Amino acid sequence: MKLAVVGATGMVGEIMLKVLEERNFPYTELILVASEKSVGKVIEFKGQKHTVVGLQTAVDMKPEIAVFSAGGQTSLDWAPKFAAAGTTVIDNSSAWRMDPTKKLIVPEINANELTKEDKIIANPNCSTIQMVLALAPLHKKYNVKRVIVSTYQSITGTGVKAVQQFENEVAGIKGDMVYKYEINRNCIPQCDVFEPNGYTKEEMKLVKETKKILSDDSIKVTATAVRVPVVGGHSEAVNVEFSNDFDVNEVRTLLSQTDGVTVQDNLDTFTYPMPKYAEGKNDVFVGRIRRDESQDNTLNMWIVADNLRKGAATNTIQIAEYLIAHNLV
Repeated sequence: MKLAVVGATGMVGEIMLKVLEERNFPYTELILVASEKSVGKVIEFKGQKHTVVGLQTAVDMKPEIAVFSAGGQTSLDWAPKFAAAGTTVIDNSSAWRMDPTKKLIVPEINANELTKEDKIIANPNCSTIQMVLALAPLHKKYNVKRVIVSTYQSITGTGVKAVQQFENEVAGIKGDMVYKYEINRNCIPQCDVFEPNGYTKEEMKLVKETKKILSDDSIKVTATAVRVPVVGGHSEAVNVEFSNDFDVNEVRTLLSQTDGVTVQDNLDTFTYPMPKYAEGKNDVFVGRIRRDESQDNTLNMWIVADNLRKGAATNTIQIAEYLIAHNLV
């Protein structure tokens, strides 16, 4: 089992390596891949030294699986080349997500859609993954009609340069600005670029990807995505309208029984999810579960996850694990 990690020197790539180690992923050879400027760099992993190679070298090595976290253009250019060489690519960028010929996978929800023929598999957006993991069991039981989501997204979602901007501002150092405004002690109601309809790309990912993952185009979704000065993970205030009525305690039970979800919802002990405590964990945390008293059949939830873990690296590795477990590679 040859495994290539494309974008191994980036923020998500580094977390992928951590997750591979923690989960004792069954590879026989690890190929660390990065852009030309990082080729030749030596990375120590699990007591072994690995020399970073370029993309063409990695294609020629014919890995069984390649996990990509190297940006959309790299994925568009190189995923087909890996696939043509017989490699199954799991891509963490937005490049292939809405391609009707590609599967968009959250393993706990729809991994059973995968076949040996799927050579390029898309990993969903971080904010979508944590939301749909909580929505999926509720959709099955009560039928989701409409979702209103407001996100509070970590600067780590923008990358290492955003973290540097934040740290510079806290320290009072002038430096490169990734955002148009200061992020320290601020909230920026813009994640990614604006689309012609006035929504950002990030907001439209939540709309489109939710429908695709849950295989239901009738679900109405509207989103507001906000960047906040937080490092640990993304948070979401989610309002869900169902076709059928529900019992709040039954909702808690359903979510508690869902793989990858941890319910933290005890008002007596002030227990609810927070990004500071989700950081470094693979689960999606759900709390503040309560009925929306302004409208029938409607629920409010607060959903938090480490966006670099379940929102990116962990979900990618889980897809790879599924492929191996079901002899799809």
